[in-house]
Amino acid sequence: MAPRACRIVTMVPILALMGCALPDQRQASGTVVESTALSAAMSAEAVSDFRSAASNWDILYRQHPDDPAFALKLARALRYSGQVQPSIDTAASFLDRHPANPALLAELGKDYLAGDRLGLAVRVLRQAAEAAPGDWEPLSALAVALDYQHAYGEAQQVYARALVLAPDNPVLLNNLGLSLAEAGDLKKAEATLSKAVDQPKATAQVRQNLALIKALAGDSAAAERLARQDLPPEAVRSNGVYYRSLADGVKLR
Repeated sequence: MAPRACRIVTMVPILALMGCALPDQRQASGTVVESTALSAAMSAEAVSDFRSAASNWDILYRQHPDDPAFALKLARALRYSGQVQPSIDTAASFLDRHPANPALLAELGKDYLAGDRLGLAVRVLRQAAEAAPGDWEPLSALAVALDYQHAYGEAQQVYARALVLAPDNPVLLNNLGLSLAEAGDLKKAEATLSKAVDQPKATAQVRQNLALIKALAGDSAAAERLARQDLPPEAVRSNGVYYRSLADGVKLR
């Protein structure tokens, strides 16, 4: 809400001074608002409340529309909260004014990918990868977009380029493994995902992806062992039925 206009009272000038914020007071008030918004945004992100985070990053971005850090934080929080078109609009608007920002280029490509606009995603992510040749993340997103287009061979080449920049990165190894599986090479997929699982920062999702590949390869027992590391007993039993059906070559309906 805009501050109310100050009423000038000539007979009692001290009241006029008390009712009107001086420049340093307004600056201090703005600093408090920004500090509060920053703290709230970071706290919301820490608990994956990206909708609240986006609201607070929006406050900061409006105050600093030419700051790429706030533009990036806002676009990313919008994307994570499922607000894909606003995230596209945020990144695209910033790039209209600052076209040479690699991080926002990569974010816009990811936004297009989240919106299933694959042609635009591939085009923008290629530009982002060229603009930041030492960064593995635009290459990773580009490879995922190519996988979605069923261009598995090219996607795997891009994953390989990214792995040169970030050797043994579990995210890259996981996505490469899934790409190999989608291309029909279960042996390489299993080896790649096994390597991903061995990395210190491997997540439960990586382990469950390996479990799925092992089931597809016919090893339902190994798949169930992996499932037990992260899932509750009921989920393990449910997944076990699914894994055995895959191992037996039965397609569940």
